[in-house]
Amino acid sequence: MFADYHVHTAFSDDSIYPMEKVILDAITMKMDEICFTEHVDYGIKVDWDSGQKIIYRGNEPMANANYPEYMKAIQAMKEKYGHQIIIKTGLEFGMQTHTISQFQKLFDCYDFDFIILSIHQVHDKEFWNQEFQKGKTQKEYNEEYYKEMLEVIQQYKDYSVLGHMDLINRYDNQGIYPFEKVKPWIQAILEQVIADGKGIEVNTSSKRYGFKDSTPSHKILELYKDLGGTILTIGSDSHKPEHLGAHIQDSKKMLQEIGFKQYCTFDHMKPVFHDLDR
Repeated sequence: MFADYHVHTAFSDDSIYPMEKVILDAITMKMDEICFTEHVDYGIKVDWDSGQKIIYRGNEPMANANYPEYMKAIQAMKEKYGHQIIIKTGLEFGMQTHTISQFQKLFDCYDFDFIILSIHQVHDKEFWNQEFQKGKTQKEYNEEYYKEMLEVIQQYKDYSVLGHMDLINRYDNQGIYPFEKVKPWIQAILEQVIADGKGIEVNTSSKRYGFKDSTPSHKILELYKDLGGTILTIGSDSHKPEHLGAHIQDSKKMLQEIGFKQYCTFDHMKPVFHDLDR
């Protein structure tokens, strides 16, 4: 089984990769299954049809995926290419505690296979530009990041996996904060994930960012296994052709080395288990 479960196309505001081209590339790569997971980030972005002013980052509009057009496009691609590759419908919810109700309303509108729940911002402050970290100690912004994640999953349940769980590491200019110092927060998050029958993703973009460790880290994955976690997906976080399907086979081997036996795809929000050695 060769599946990529974190894929963005031109329906995401940070990609210009056409959906049909993604599918054709995936077929060329002999991919068995692909799940599209376009960005939705309420709080810092608005819907195209909201009537609210769209904010621009340079020349790029910051807006959520055009859901009706997105759903129509996926259906058209299923009809055209469904005999060659399994195509699944997902979104990546960049959620914050104060945006939960907006995401719940969106989730209730459509029939999804898969939802990645990610923490991309806290209090509408982003990590990549250091706005969230500004004025805080490394301890403060790391703990606040995981605290937000825990509070979100304590309140919101219509998701499949937590995306790039230790994303804050990518934007920590002071270096990787020691795992043991945030382990209590991470363990509480993983225990909640497991209790709710949810999972976590392995995000292979760590390779293209040049990280020595995986995302999430080996220590998080090991803790998840020790706590009894079994639901794992693997995704490239693709935005460009060179990202698609990258390092997925390597990640499967890494998970086997940690001791996992299976990973998952999803169908109508239910995990489907596959052996890692196939």
